[in-house]
Amino acid sequence: MARYRQIASAVAAFLFVATAVDACAPVDFHALPLPSDPEHPVAASLELAFPGAVTVSPQTGSWSVEGGPWHPLGTPDTGPRSESVLQAELIDQFRIPYPLEFDMAARSEAWFDPGRARSATFFSELWFSDEAAARASLTTVAEPALSDVRYRVTRRHGVDCQLSAVLRDLAGIPGMAPFFQDPGGSFNWRRIAGTDRLSAHSYGIAVDINAALGGYWRWSGRPEGNAGEYETRIPEELVRAFERRGFIWGGKWHHFDGMHFEYRPELILHSRLISSPE
Repeated sequence: MARYRQIASAVAAFLFVATAVDACAPVDFHALPLPSDPEHPVAASLELAFPGAVTVSPQTGSWSVEGGPWHPLGTPDTGPRSESVLQAELIDQFRIPYPLEFDMAARSEAWFDPGRARSATFFSELWFSDEAAARASLTTVAEPALSDVRYRVTRRHGVDCQLSAVLRDLAGIPGMAPFFQDPGGSFNWRRIAGTDRLSAHSYGIAVDINAALGGYWRWSGRPEGNAGEYETRIPEELVRAFERRGFIWGGKWHHFDGMHFEYRPELILHSRLISSPE
């Protein structure tokens, strides 16, 4: 515990200095130093992803955001994955590790949707509990070299900084501009289609690239739990550029959303921690 909190404190101090001089200092979550053999990878990933904001107590099985009330991590759900998506506790967000490899085979398994399970309590405390607060945090991130794409995202926890780094990296790669033509959108306080759950777009942490190239499982006409094949047209280097900065890709879900990226650095770090601790 002490080791990864030292790392988290160092990251927080670095970001504080960058903010103090009004500079954007993006984090590379593929290269961020990790504690060796962490006893509690969920706690480590959360505290490293949001240094100084999220505190986890494995001893009491609880978590807190910015000194607020403590909430239970929850009990790992061993029931149907479909239920974890609908009524997720914080621990359920880590039930299915997010695959770091660009392997589309894993998503063929029904309800293999790493990242779709979101604890409403955690998201409301880490991000926003109402539309007005979310809107007040927004800024525009643009990249002229990528079809002049413009996204509205939150400044909270450096999401705008991380997205700026993604677009800047991709702008230097030939052939990326078409993937940002007619983008599907960014901030939008709304419910997920067919559900009563808030979309990640509501918090200003998600962006959609070219919808025509991305693909979405509901457009296929397939039933939930049997989304079928997904022949992606999104290149691996684009996905990796987003993942490096903490954004997961909906194309790796059984219920694929190939245009969708959302800021979930804790899932990237968790996968690194449980696969090959450093």
